Amino acid sequence: MRAECFTYDGHGAEHQVTLRTPAELADALPYLLGYRPEDSVVLVALHDQGGRGRFGGRARLGIPTSVDDWPSAARQLAHGLITGSERKGAKPGQMVAFLCQEPAAGESGRQVMRRLEPLAHKLRLECGRLDVPVIEALCISDGRFWSYCCPTDSCCPEDGLPMGLPGTSVLAAAAAYAGIQVRGSLSELRARLLPRETFAAREQEIALDAAGLALVPRILDDASRAEVAEETLCLAEGVMRRFAEAPGVAGIAPADLRDDALLSCEEAAALILGLQDRTTRDRAAEWMEGDEAGAALRLWRALARRCVGPYGEHAAAPLTLAGWVAWSTGDGIEAREALAMALGADPHYLFARLLHQACNEGLDPESVRRCLRAEREARTRRTAGRDADGGMGADGPEPGEGGTPVPGGAGCPASGEDRTAANEGPGGPSEARAEAPAGGKSAGMTHRAAAAPASVNAECGDGGDGGEAGGRRDATGRDSTAQVPGLSSLPRRRRRTRLNRPGPGLPCQDGQRPATARSDGAHPGGPRTAPVRPRALAEDGVRRRDAVRPQGDTGDDATEGAGGRS
Repeated sequence: MRAECFTYDGHGAEHQVTLRTPAELADALPYLLGYRPEDSVVLVALHDQGGRGRFGGRARLGIPTSVDDWPSAARQLAHGLITGSERKGAKPGQMVAFLCQEPAAGESGRQVMRRLEPLAHKLRLECGRLDVPVIEALCISDGRFWSYCCPTDSCCPEDGLPMGLPGTSVLAAAAAYAGIQVRGSLSELRARLLPRETFAAREQEIALDAAGLALVPRILDDASRAEVAEETLCLAEGVMRRFAEAPGVAGIAPADLRDDALLSCEEAAALILGLQDRTTRDRAAEWMEGDEAGAALRLWRALARRCVGPYGEHAAAPLTLAGWVAWSTGDGIEAREALAMALGADPHYLFARLLHQACNEGLDPESVRRCLRAEREARTRRTAGRDADGGMGADGPEPGEGGTPVPGGAGCPASGEDRTAANEGPGGPSEARAEAPAGGKSAGMTHRAAAAPASVNAECGDGGDGGEAGGRRDATGRDSTAQVPGLSSLPRRRRRTRLNRPGPGLPCQDGQRPATARSDGAHPGGPRTAPVRPRALAEDGVRRRDAVRPQGDTGDDATEGAGGRS
């Protein structure tokens, strides 16, 4: 076996631990990621530092269920981490690979190791093709680990070696001293954001049906859209105050149950439907720091848990807001997971895709916060000016405004200017909005899903590359991602024009014709006796097709996220 030295850093040079054996490497994995991976293949970059290997970027993919997807998954993981590290100015010299999966029913850990061996081989080939050798590849399963690189049975036997007890190693002690916390698994984190199928789910679904009938026509009507936005934001502020004043409880699960009890089904339904309007959602994104951030994050989690049954697609808005607040407050792990789940709920949700790409690229969220602060201040000044002039009414979006500005490197666009190009980047919530062409047909700009292996979940740390997010052009034909640092290399996508037909009870506006439901009340995907429920609204107010909310790691990350809708 090898006697290489690997260095793990805490907050400074005084917190260094040298790892020399596969057992120490296997024990280090949760501390490198910040959580315990499940069903994952992980690459960790090593950089040479005085003859020692220093840990660099990390990248993770969910193990594809189909063996046919393994070559593309290995290629994507290796290429993403190496090119991401190169963009930061330091190409890795070596790699360490980890394959983590628990045995299925009737399967042993050794059988898992043998089954995943072709994936480990493909990963080593892809890294070698990029001139970065994998010096160790470990399989971790059923409390044991195996080395794919060590040929010596005396130190790496065929039955593997047992993992140490969590928290008992020297590395665990050093990490605790350095203030590094290790969470549970990603499945535990996802459980905080997934709907709970309890007896209350039916009550929540009924409330969502009623709220849809009441709010969707008002959101589609330009005359009342700003009023709905104000009602939604005022309600959200009230719930956030309620959350902040609630007594604390010990434990994550009890805290979530407390928040669920503080939010009624009718309030949740009104907030979920109101946040489908992107202008409302963008203003809600301003609750991103200070005392507002904690209560806002709790509210977005609670709303995501209320998107039950056929309303799973509506979770894209609260999940994206949860991911943004988590990223803004320094929790990259929850941010990536929430944004990935938003893309799972709606693969065409552009706001989630761009934020997820920015998070994976390691961009500083401060540039986004700065622009959101500027937009908030500009709106406050406009309101004060109208009040001084004797104007009354809700503070809706100004004519010609396309939403929250996005940093374009030098600064934010001024209020009232054409922000079409700037609104596209990961530094801001809103996407470009195309004007309806002559003839009254809606020119909606969407993205198709990026090619990625099924059940792939990418997640990159320092120096990593979380996958590919598509760029696009604004209504004037300019490349809207070129102005955003870190996204100038994204592939451009073609525009696609959607033609929509008017539906019963939904007024036509601005030359756009809303989609219709089937006259017999049947669901588009099959027979259905219940009334057709309002679906999530597109940017232009047009209803879209239903999407099935995936479970597990499917569509978990930017590699699966595809852009199109905000």
